[in-house]
Amino acid sequence: MKQSKPITTVQVAAIMASTIIGVGVLQIPLFAVRGAGSGAPLAILLGVMVSFVGTFLIARLGMRFPDQSIVEYGEAVIGKWLSWIGSVGVIGFFAILTSLTAREFGEVVITSVLTKTPLEVTVIVMLTLAAISTRNDIATFGYIHLFYFPLLIGPVVLIVALSLKNADLINLQPFWGNSHEGMLASVLTIAALFQGSFIITVVIPAMRHPRKAMKASMAGLVISGGLYVTIVAATVGVFGMEETKNMLWPTLELAKATSLPANVLERLDAAFLAVWVTAVFTSLYSSYFIAVKELSKLLRLKDHKLFTFFMLPGVFAMAMVPFNILHMYEIIQNVGRVGLFITIAYPGLLLLIAILRKKRGESLD
Repeated sequence: MKQSKPITTVQVAAIMASTIIGVGVLQIPLFAVRGAGSGAPLAILLGVMVSFVGTFLIARLGMRFPDQSIVEYGEAVIGKWLSWIGSVGVIGFFAILTSLTAREFGEVVITSVLTKTPLEVTVIVMLTLAAISTRNDIATFGYIHLFYFPLLIGPVVLIVALSLKNADLINLQPFWGNSHEGMLASVLTIAALFQGSFIITVVIPAMRHPRKAMKASMAGLVISGGLYVTIVAATVGVFGMEETKNMLWPTLELAKATSLPANVLERLDAAFLAVWVTAVFTSLYSSYFIAVKELSKLLRLKDHKLFTFFMLPGVFAMAMVPFNILHMYEIIQNVGRVGLFITIAYPGLLLLIAILRKKRGESLD
């Protein structure tokens, strides 16, 4: 008798949300304002809609092959060699994404908190923590995300709610934006911040009820997307679009400008950074888990623990490639947009061919 699968529907929604809400939360208002001006919340909504398409395709694929990961059912759909190319692309992309997330974390920490700490130390500490955590099985992976989920959502919602008392609705008008020249680029950049939804490909084979994967993944996407929309609306409402454009990390500035009632805490940036570190960890954990887990599947290994530290030097080396913060964000935007082909176009192609060829895995639900 097969062992019962450990991941519940609630855990899937928590995994999705905590993976998407990550390091990008600090800069997402800037990305949106640059392309849409006062229509920044609209740009976020459009980015969420793009990510809905990708999540829908990935969830449909996983429900069609409920006992296999994308590496495994890719071979059944398009053949071994074409699938190998696609799988290497997925693994390489999430390894790069992990490195860039760690680098961005390091830049924020040495700029805002530990100003005398070398960048390399902060990056390697976070990567090592992710590598150690990745050695756990999928059940522990689900428990960790579920545990941290309320710790992420609660404080951020509180900060946004408190900041709204300083917001001015005129800063958000016109709601459709001032200029649409950079709207498309901005929407694609924002959609790239939701690529953590790809974690569903790893989670579905361990779900107790794979048929509920679509509902759970969409719930996670709605939670994270709604949070991002409110953060951007609050930031632009408080500072205005022109001032927001001059900030490197607008969400952090929003936390600095927010206080608890009766001035119990005059600035909430320290509390926000503590929550943000947790968000970075959960995102980094998921992207590293995808890369390691899919690599083990590609090489037909039963255990992924072999690669948790094997990949670490390469990921760290990639994290040190950007020359400075501006170069890092330029790379992040370019890699994120290219990654949309891997996280949306590739699953879409697999789903289309699977339907045409009538390929389907064994239903275990």
